[in-house]
Amino acid sequence: MSDSRTAPQPRTAQRTRSTSESTVEVQVNLDGTGRTDINTSVPFFDHMLTAFAKHSLTDLTVRAKGDTHIDAHHTVEDISIVLGQAIRDALGDKAGISRYGDALVPLDEALAQAVVDISGRPFLVHDGEPAGFEFHLIGGHFTGSLVRHVFEAITLNAGLTVHVRVLGGRDPHHIAEAEFKAFARAFRQAKAIDPLVEGIPSTKGAL
Repeated sequence: MSDSRTAPQPRTAQRTRSTSESTVEVQVNLDGTGRTDINTSVPFFDHMLTAFAKHSLTDLTVRAKGDTHIDAHHTVEDISIVLGQAIRDALGDKAGISRYGDALVPLDEALAQAVVDISGRPFLVHDGEPAGFEFHLIGGHFTGSLVRHVFEAITLNAGLTVHVRVLGGRDPHHIAEAEFKAFARAFRQAKAIDPLVEGIPSTKGAL
């Protein structure tokens, strides 16, 4: 006797973007285990994206080249745009997802909180980084100001409502990494398929 049930389709997507400033290719699998193959040409951003993938259980491939001899900003922002687009594509109609996630993540003296709503309504609230954080050069290429730019680009292009708040910290590396890991853990909860959810988790019937 055959089983009429069909296996769930993998939530995967691939996106590319090419401009005079950068060339970017991103592949995501939202139902992965955190496997990564990442080369952005910005080493600290490689580290942050690897942490995001590992802690959100998202398989992630990123290939990028850009004008990092001028500034890392263009390449980092363009990768984040494409990552957001790929996440949105992979989420599909969002049927059966938990929708909401929250996480509180420490890294030594740093502590960050993130809340994610896969709402279809892009909105970012980002605060708490210490004065002067945006001017710090982390890992030789990555300025602290880019942390917010990454979250802005992902949020706007993935259709997420995201709150990220730094509750404490001194070391810029630790602060940034705690933020990325908190976002990852909150996104992991929000994207998870909940067997108790029927259809789209919204009274509107769409997200």
